[in-house]
Amino acid sequence: MSDHFDWQYPEPFITSWEIQPQDIDHYNHVNNVAYLSQQEKLAWAHSRALGLGLEHYQQAGRGMVIFRHELNYLKPALLGDTLHCATWITQCDGKITLSREFQYIRESDGETVYRGHTQFACVKLASGAPTRMPKAFVNIYLPACLASQAD
Repeated sequence: MSDHFDWQYPEPFITSWEIQPQDIDHYNHVNNVAYLSQQEKLAWAHSRALGLGLEHYQQAGRGMVIFRHELNYLKPALLGDTLHCATWITQCDGKITLSREFQYIRESDGETVYRGHTQFACVKLASGAPTRMPKAFVNIYLPACLASQAD
């Protein structure tokens, strides 16, 4: 699936999203909240594929929480479109922060319709206070980071 699209980075983690009526807003294109919701689902799917699910976060008493989103709507997506949604971990300091990039490409014409960037910080689940990533997080997220792979 990723071979014939122009992804911004190599080796994306990809899911497909078929646009449904509940994703459409009053302008008859995908609502901004639907993009953000899909972005969250995609990030969790990637984390689970890497071996870190919510249960691991809960066991560690730590979580990666969002502190900044950037959402860029490039072209409208419409009811019935299929979007191939990709994510990459582009920054991980192995301490507290991690960043992801997102790109959604419409299947029918190969056009990029959306790009996003999200920054996460590791926090204690009980208090919400910033804290260092547990070793298990570092051991999974750091090798998956594009910046680490370039070294």
